[in-house]
Amino acid sequence: MQGIVRYMRDISAPRAAAPTPGDCLALIRSGRATTRSALGRVTGLSRTAVTARVSALARAGLLVEDAETATGGRPAGTLRLAEHAGVVLAAAVGRSRTQLAVCTLGGTMLATTDLDQEVGEHPDQLMPRVGDRLADLLHETGHGTERVRGIGVSIPGTVDTAAGASLDSPVMTRWAGVPLTPYLQRFGAPVFVDNDANVMALSERAHVGGQLARFSDVLLIKASTGIGAGVVLDGALRRGGLGAAGELGHTKVTAAAERQCRCGETGCLEAVAGGWALVQAMREHGHPVGHVRDVVALASSGEPAARQLVRESGRHVGEVVAAGVNLLNPQAVVVGGDMAAAFDTFVAGLRESVYAQATALASRDLQVVAATHGERTGVVGCAALALDHVLGVAAVDALVAAG
Repeated sequence: MQGIVRYMRDISAPRAAAPTPGDCLALIRSGRATTRSALGRVTGLSRTAVTARVSALARAGLLVEDAETATGGRPAGTLRLAEHAGVVLAAAVGRSRTQLAVCTLGGTMLATTDLDQEVGEHPDQLMPRVGDRLADLLHETGHGTERVRGIGVSIPGTVDTAAGASLDSPVMTRWAGVPLTPYLQRFGAPVFVDNDANVMALSERAHVGGQLARFSDVLLIKASTGIGAGVVLDGALRRGGLGAAGELGHTKVTAAAERQCRCGETGCLEAVAGGWALVQAMREHGHPVGHVRDVVALASSGEPAARQLVRESGRHVGEVVAAGVNLLNPQAVVVGGDMAAAFDTFVAGLRESVYAQATALASRDLQVVAATHGERTGVVGCAALALDHVLGVAAVDALVAAG
């Protein structure tokens, strides 16, 4: 009787689907399997099944196999993404500057530029210029629109990723509810939109040499005009129920109890730690700065008031981050954004608060490190956002099936 029960349980248990070509390409991109034999070991597929999937990916133009000499002189094929089989476009939209790039399918930048804008510009004013400049960059790299596989766009604040529009942003108030895809339809490629801190977290992917090669649980802090965070747990970006995970800037803190925030409320972290607040404070000290980048430059040159403000910003941010460390127990806090250019000064304050207020266990092995790609973190993340979609398992399987 027990044997019959076990038999019935075995035949009724759901069978795991065999790894698809999309699954195989994901393993190759991650570096976990870069030969046919490695694919077989990792996936459990037979040699014939591996050959079928490799051939399908090659026919779709997504995979190349390099002949190399293995130990013993027997040729072994190294599998790698055909990164020049297309391009993705990237646009990291900020308050006063937008960073643009054309990248290969491997995330390598082929061309990049910055586009300055007036604070508060409406999408109707800025996005046509973004499209024009991306078209110029595409032409400069020798590619036509038919080569564009996808477009990644980041904007500050909470984003409705399904609609490709801002939900709420104190910085970009005129962007709320405006879909961005129509502005870029000339490229004939899907457009993916996300929050700026989230895409910065995506820039740390292992396949572009980021911190996620070392850590699987990361809290990325974007310290710039505004303050935000990208949350990565077990290697996956966590956006939250409404996409509002990581909106640290408007957490209420005691130090800002009587201060007005640009969102209209009082007591927000940004009112004492955001770049815009530091700019106001420096002006009160008689420095005619126009952007937090100017404050950071002064701090890096040793100007006492600027150094003090940047360190205090780190201290205030650290108070909020400490709660996040206790809640999520990340392996690393990665610091990006404009204030990361004064990393030592900002992080001195941040560490002071985190290690004082986080639990001893949660902070015991915690590392605080700089974002991998420096000032290009946002645009690299936008490219990663597009690539995660156009080279995702479902998209690759659909392309293979259509071919």
